[in-house]
Amino acid sequence: MRIRRKQWARPELAVCPFFVSRPEELRGRWNEAFVRPGPFVLELGCGKGGFLAQTAFEQPEKNFLGVDLKSEVLGLAKRNAERVFAAGGRPVDNLLLTAQNIEWLTNILDEKDQVERIIINFCNPWPKKRDYKHRLTHPRQLVQYRRFLRPGSPLSLKTDDAELYEASLGYLEECGFEILERTDNLPAGHPASHIMTEHERMFREMGLSIHYLVATPREDQALPPEDSDKCKEESV
Repeated sequence: MRIRRKQWARPELAVCPFFVSRPEELRGRWNEAFVRPGPFVLELGCGKGGFLAQTAFEQPEKNFLGVDLKSEVLGLAKRNAERVFAAGGRPVDNLLLTAQNIEWLTNILDEKDQVERIIINFCNPWPKKRDYKHRLTHPRQLVQYRRFLRPGSPLSLKTDDAELYEASLGYLEECGFEILERTDNLPAGHPASHIMTEHERMFREMGLSIHYLVATPREDQALPPEDSDKCKEESV
């Protein structure tokens, strides 16, 4: 996704009370960073934040952390969160945003951080074989997620890309996840589509199928050591 440079984004984020500018300083302490300390839902590649803002507003009992790479897109996420919460008469009190390369997520999160769900919506499918390692569901990513995803907690993926979807099913099983739900064509009335991302709405209008899965780490499989190469080899 290409976003034009926005001169206002960095200055606005610098003074935003729910933007974390130095996420590495909260490694192992994210649960304490929220207004109401506790476990949190993690959206990877939150983009413009429309889905994240609406979901956080509708679930005030939960905490949410949105991660993306670029300040330009996080500036839009910040404005969307402010708009949604202001319209509902509430401060942004259960949502944090931060910038981080997701391929190095364990630089900011570890096993002390209690992530109760991971959400991945319409990430880059990286269709060329040489780029598979950049996929957010690639084994080298999954082995990181397993370090902080609470036992029995789900990871969900939505995508319009059938090849990424099928590959992700294999990646997950390879890395000790159990597939709880899967569909090649998510119905519009499914609870997972109660709040649609901008991409989901666009793809549905184009008549494209939405692929969806939910998986959870198997509790009977030991967590690999942090420096382990297990599940990090590039899959074909």
